[in-house]
Amino acid sequence: MKRLILLLISLPLLSSCSDKWGWYVVDPTKKSGLANLKFLLSGLEQTVLMSFTAIAISMVVGLAVALPGMSASKGWRRFNRVYVEVVRAVPILVLILWVYYGLPQLMGISIGVFGAGVLALALSDSAFQAEIFRAGIQSVSRGQYEAAHTLSLNYVDRMRFVILPQAIKRILPALGNQFVYMLKMSSLVSVIGMQELTRKANELVVTEYRPLEIYTILVLEYLVLILMVSGVFRWLESRMQSDER
Repeated sequence: MKRLILLLISLPLLSSCSDKWGWYVVDPTKKSGLANLKFLLSGLEQTVLMSFTAIAISMVVGLAVALPGMSASKGWRRFNRVYVEVVRAVPILVLILWVYYGLPQLMGISIGVFGAGVLALALSDSAFQAEIFRAGIQSVSRGQYEAAHTLSLNYVDRMRFVILPQAIKRILPALGNQFVYMLKMSSLVSVIGMQELTRKANELVVTEYRPLEIYTILVLEYLVLILMVSGVFRWLESRMQSDER
């Protein structure tokens, strides 16, 4: 993946590298420029790993929060609403800072930069995932529930084999949007020292004093990464639609 992104972000620079504009700092035909590009891309692994981990956790937590929201119990529905509204109200940057600096004082343990970033991103996204799952599950027709009940399936089996597979097909575009959102929001974890794409770019700007050129490469990195993720989700959508035919 790193080689592909390096190739794609290098193409528009080959015809515009000029000492006047400072593109030499990221010129892949120069030794120093290639080294700078590799340094920028060295944060790709942390960005992808952190985003994948956070989205996986947030989906599990979101589903666990969504199910009480459809319960017949007023108390469980209230829990769902309080959780969603409170978590959605906290800006993600504030949540990252609180988890990194505040949570260790409450728990008495250090969770590290990566752990704090994943936990903050997952917690913030879980509220949105809860609403996505709730909408998807409620969109499944009542007849499907009745058919599952006729087969004497218990609640867990109804959700696992009948309801959730249909709901996931319907919410896949929304899940893709949240994954893209997670990739972009991962850049905020750079404020606590996470060595991801944005942090690498900030460090290079300090040494090269070329913010325009370096941040342009950063934009291209995120653009290529998000286009690849969007393409994967579009492929999954078309694959699921073809399976239904």
